[in-house]
Amino acid sequence: MSLLVAAALASLVPSFYGAAVGDFDNARVFFYCGILFAIAATFIGIAVATTPRNRTEHRYLLGLVLSYFWLPAVLALPMVQATDDLRLIDIYFDMASALTTTGAPIFAPAQLADTVHLWRATVGWFGGLLIWITALAVLAPLNLGGFEVSSDARPGTQGASLRGQLATVTAAGRLRRAAALLIPIYMGLTLVLALALTIVGERPLFAVMHAMSTLSTSGISAVRGPQDGAAGLTGEVLIALFFVFALTRRSFSNGFSADWLGVMSRDRELRLAIFVAIVLPSFLFMRHWLAAFEGNDLDDLGGAFAALWGAFFTVLSFLTTTGFVSDSWAQARSWSGLPTPGLILAGLVIMGGGVATTAGGLKLLRIYALYKHGAREIDRLIHPHSVAGAGRLGRRIRREGAFIAWVFFMLLLITVGAVTLALGMTGLDFEQALILALSAIATAGPLANVAGEAPISYMDLGDLAKFILVAAMIIGRMETLVFIAVLNPTFWRT
Repeated sequence: MSLLVAAALASLVPSFYGAAVGDFDNARVFFYCGILFAIAATFIGIAVATTPRNRTEHRYLLGLVLSYFWLPAVLALPMVQATDDLRLIDIYFDMASALTTTGAPIFAPAQLADTVHLWRATVGWFGGLLIWITALAVLAPLNLGGFEVSSDARPGTQGASLRGQLATVTAAGRLRRAAALLIPIYMGLTLVLALALTIVGERPLFAVMHAMSTLSTSGISAVRGPQDGAAGLTGEVLIALFFVFALTRRSFSNGFSADWLGVMSRDRELRLAIFVAIVLPSFLFMRHWLAAFEGNDLDDLGGAFAALWGAFFTVLSFLTTTGFVSDSWAQARSWSGLPTPGLILAGLVIMGGGVATTAGGLKLLRIYALYKHGAREIDRLIHPHSVAGAGRLGRRIRREGAFIAWVFFMLLLITVGAVTLALGMTGLDFEQALILALSAIATAGPLANVAGEAPISYMDLGDLAKFILVAAMIIGRMETLVFIAVLNPTFWRT
């Protein structure tokens, strides 16, 4: 019911925009669909009004998983009415892609009206908000979604330190608290970025859509992204600054306190992300001289800076699984001598962003746990009798946390292999199947356009391949540990 109410409110965004720009036909479609969603939510609310509401985190988690299957069909209704020549399966695929913040570009920009493009971005933005709220209110108490790395309990169960605290607040109460904390932050950050992009010259519609896509890491745009916008380098710098909210949950989960900068400077995930964002662009930049390319490039400082910035922005964008490509990315590729550095971008989306953020992938905290475990093992080989410090949390991360991170990594690889095999059985070659599997499971749809030698068209895929990718997007969004927990009978007895 709450999701239908949210869908009704979301449909007002393209409705008001369509009325403002004179697209009255599409404005009416979204307005009427919003009314329909509101009526359906009202009837459902009346039907369950007398039902005892004692839902636990386990049932909310199951409801969230199921909602990723049925909600795209509901959200597709306005697009079905607003477009005449699009197939239902393609619209469902697009809505599932938006809701899971994958942002797989199945339609060419010219195929859809601006009002419909805004609806796609709004659905992606709503999907990002949904994962923000449920990660803190549902996944965190159950030690799922990356929280299991630093928790003292098994995935799918509540830690001993939290049982007393959670017993005093119902699951619904935690959802309300998380929503009250995060919705103003999420909306405020989106408005600030949209306003900033507009000030630096971006078209207002594109500014709003790119702001929504940045905060939700969906990468949805009415064009090819910021590279086709009017904001230029300044706009890319602004967007890069807001990528921080996809790199660590500490950037927003506790609000903005006086010690916000201090907390961020000590955050493990953010430090790892900064390391990656510096090392990889530097490698691409330095390879120009390592490969001994001809020409006196010391005189072309502008081209050198453009290549360095293009690499930095694109690396950071794919690390957050947003998938925006810098306008200078072509120069970065030319400078490095790597025409299609798809392996680097694929590795970045597999790494992913922060725990409890809108980013997909393995998540930086798990990678940090594996790194700390490896560093400790090497240290023990050199100094067998050494005693490591770092406190109880540090020991937990590099021991039990590293173990569960490795298990998740193996599950991720198995899932990628299974999806690649399934896509291969639909007629795709190995490279295409692997790229599409990675883009879906890591919720980084734009990867298919830049990872291979030639862009892969989602529209040209068969219907079976699209259904496989929809399932892969949902698995990637919710993560394999969640599905294992839901299917485990012990999960429902805790």
